[in-house]
Amino acid sequence: MSSERERPPGRRRGLPALALAAATALAASTVALTTAAGAAPAEPSTAQSAYEWDNVRINGGGFVPGIVFSETEPGLAYARTDIGGAYRWDPGAQRWIPLLDWVGWDDWGYTGVVSIATDPVDPDRVYAAVGTYTNDWDPSNGAILRSDDRGETWEATELPFKLGGNMPGRGLGERLAVDPNDNSVVYFGARGGHGLWRSTDHGATWAEVEAFPNPGDYVQDSSDETGMMSDITGVTWVDFDPRSGGDGSVTQDVYVGVADLENPVYRSQDGGRSWEPVPGAPTGHLPAHSVVDHEGGQLYMATTSTPGPYDGDSGDVWRMDLATGEWTNVSPVPSGSEDNYFGYGGLTIDRQDPDTLMVATQISWWPDIQIYRSTDRGETWTQAWEYSSYPERAKRYEMDISAAPWLDFGGGGTPPETQPKLGWMTQAMAIDPFDSDRFMYGTGATIYGSDNLTNWDSDTTFDIEVKVQGLEETAVNDLISPPEGAPLHSALLDVGGFTHQDLDTAPDRMYQQPYWGNGTSLDFAELKPATIARVGGSDEEAAIGLSTDGGDSWWAGQEPAGVTGGGTVAVNADGSAVVWSPDGTGVHVSTTAGSSWTASTGVPAGARVQADRVDPDVFYAVSGGTFYTSTDGGATFTARFDGLPAEGDIRFGAVPGHTGDVWVAGGAGDHYGMWRSTDAGTTFEQIGAVDEGDAVGFGAPAPGADYPAVYTSSRIDGVRGIFRSDDAGRSWVRINDDQHQWGWTGAVVTGDPNVYGRVYVGTNGRGIIYGDLADGGGEVDPDPSPDPTEDPGGEPDPSPSPDPEPGGCGVEYGVGNTWTGGFQAGVTVTNTGTEDLDGWEVGWEFTAGEEITSLWNGSHTQDGASVRVTDSGWNARIAPGDSVRIGFNGTVDGEPADPTGITLNGQACD
Repeated sequence: MSSERERPPGRRRGLPALALAAATALAASTVALTTAAGAAPAEPSTAQSAYEWDNVRINGGGFVPGIVFSETEPGLAYARTDIGGAYRWDPGAQRWIPLLDWVGWDDWGYTGVVSIATDPVDPDRVYAAVGTYTNDWDPSNGAILRSDDRGETWEATELPFKLGGNMPGRGLGERLAVDPNDNSVVYFGARGGHGLWRSTDHGATWAEVEAFPNPGDYVQDSSDETGMMSDITGVTWVDFDPRSGGDGSVTQDVYVGVADLENPVYRSQDGGRSWEPVPGAPTGHLPAHSVVDHEGGQLYMATTSTPGPYDGDSGDVWRMDLATGEWTNVSPVPSGSEDNYFGYGGLTIDRQDPDTLMVATQISWWPDIQIYRSTDRGETWTQAWEYSSYPERAKRYEMDISAAPWLDFGGGGTPPETQPKLGWMTQAMAIDPFDSDRFMYGTGATIYGSDNLTNWDSDTTFDIEVKVQGLEETAVNDLISPPEGAPLHSALLDVGGFTHQDLDTAPDRMYQQPYWGNGTSLDFAELKPATIARVGGSDEEAAIGLSTDGGDSWWAGQEPAGVTGGGTVAVNADGSAVVWSPDGTGVHVSTTAGSSWTASTGVPAGARVQADRVDPDVFYAVSGGTFYTSTDGGATFTARFDGLPAEGDIRFGAVPGHTGDVWVAGGAGDHYGMWRSTDAGTTFEQIGAVDEGDAVGFGAPAPGADYPAVYTSSRIDGVRGIFRSDDAGRSWVRINDDQHQWGWTGAVVTGDPNVYGRVYVGTNGRGIIYGDLADGGGEVDPDPSPDPTEDPGGEPDPSPSPDPEPGGCGVEYGVGNTWTGGFQAGVTVTNTGTEDLDGWEVGWEFTAGEEITSLWNGSHTQDGASVRVTDSGWNARIAPGDSVRIGFNGTVDGEPADPTGITLNGQACD
């Protein structure tokens, strides 16, 4: 599920993370380049605003290549991801806690975790090897992170080479291992031909083990010019026999897996001073995973034909007697069998009963992975499912995906396939060393697990359920937050995207009809927000989907000839036209809801497109440093401004409620920043405080303001962060902090049009982040009157009567924005009585011919001048003293006027 997330370098920028803050001390091959994570930065000249941050709940969405339980403390476990950082399990809350959110823009590569290790002596210590690519996509070297407080804080030692947390072989391991007797000794197996490394001071400094003879020579595809498949897979795992040492003394017997088809396993019997190939070790496959049964004196090894995680068509499981050195093939399905079409991945033993072991197939896309279990050291095996009468399957397990219902991928599957699948890309699997009933395993999109695993052995059904809560790992391409309906819609890599009806609940389903894995862009009609278009890439479905009911249902549009990818899409203000700039062909426009397309003229292929949020005739495009405008609904574009950055990523947005108001962010080198136009792109003014602008979006205005809040992921006055401006860019406040940076956040940032202060941030592996003001300002409609009337005459006394009536109500009406032929307004109803209102209907009479085009926080009907608005369910209850605000857009010939006859539940309000 995560192959497409190996994204090109243009999606991320940065310098070596420690270059400015650390000192280098190289003696021979010893590395001691260290900095404290989250160290205080230079004092910013911008102000700071307190925020509370959380994830928009999806629950998973990406590959989990490693799960490690502590063998010292019950309930302590860690998970690593390929682009989304590392996590610690919270057994009380039954959810994962993110540990690397402090990773910033310049060191985004640290979000790819190659390996993780918990200290078997001191459970407070944990280590992570980080770095995302070994090619030029990641400009920084890798590092070993160390923590002595379970990942609450970290220190980093930079390595003199790169690591590959999102490269083939990332599920092998674990490459990091702590000596179980002398925990100051930590080993790390590197890829890229860099060999075996060791620290003797709890990870503070590292040196290559020069006596180790073989860094590995396996290369999956030497002709791959990207470097992804042509890099040396290297040292794949490190393991210890703890019986060969004592407390405080170095373990003597150390075993190391090497990606070498002829010499896959090495051993030291003198604490790492000398090494030799293990005699009789099986050849012809790669050593993927190992586990040592230190009670029974056995080493188990799973092998595969390729590093994975997407392939591997052959493999075996081996057992070595550590006393005699004898190797035994204990494969459930040996590689020589015609039934073997897979390598082996996740491997684990039950520490409470070490004769029990489990192994998973690394990959078997069709019909499903298989999990095998043995209770006699691999002599015999049972399997999680088998055919009863082909194509039907008999399963030992029942699956519960209620925590992430979208894992059925929209259907039940056609036998012998089932949905949800048991798994795929399963290179991580672990039985809790303190609880034989508990195990977890990773897939390409989630973590599954069981709490009654031993039912397997009594031929009783055991339960598998989602165990990924708290771990959010999607890569985000685009987000929209319409003023009515669901608060958020997303375009994501790997899982397409979702309509998010509730930010705190995982969606029921991903986008379907059409479905594709990689969503690239989406947009909605500002004045008709239920009209939405989304685009993405797939070989199997049309690359554009449209909805007129706010994303509840979709249909596939037609494609212009030559389309090869999603590109960007824009919907005009009233939903009557869609402009699409797909990959593979030029910009096109449809006025037939996607059923036919006409090539736009005057605009280059590949231009990024947007729509004016007020004028349905106006579209915008940017390409090669030139800004283009269409005033005929996307049919023709005219170049209006030449002077924007021609290189680097460019993203831009039009301002809701303000026609012709456009903000552009992006660039590279010396031409990198943010610009604003208020005349539909004829002229632009650079925003001076923004050193480097990357993503810009808009949300509800501050109380009393009439211009939307502006949000950006940028470097402003020398400080990288997420910023908000409440005064159209004249001043900025940083709203994140150094512990909440989430790596690379340059794809999309946008506000919520209904909640002042709320911002949505797209990350490249930590999912969708949203933030609210810490003082409670982020709650829905925190101010009962964000758009007060200019003339307050006739409004009620703001002080309530000391003896209010049981059903009393107060009303405030305000016009926030106006434009030619249209306006935006709001009605705030306050319960001034002494009893709860449970369900409400507000009515009024327009006086100037106004007509509502869209309304939020309620459902409305209009009959001539008469308007009736009922609650949305979630806001049905109004407690005494509380308020409900209804916002809407409308049309009017001339200027809007104050309404008359405002009522609440049929009674007149003051």
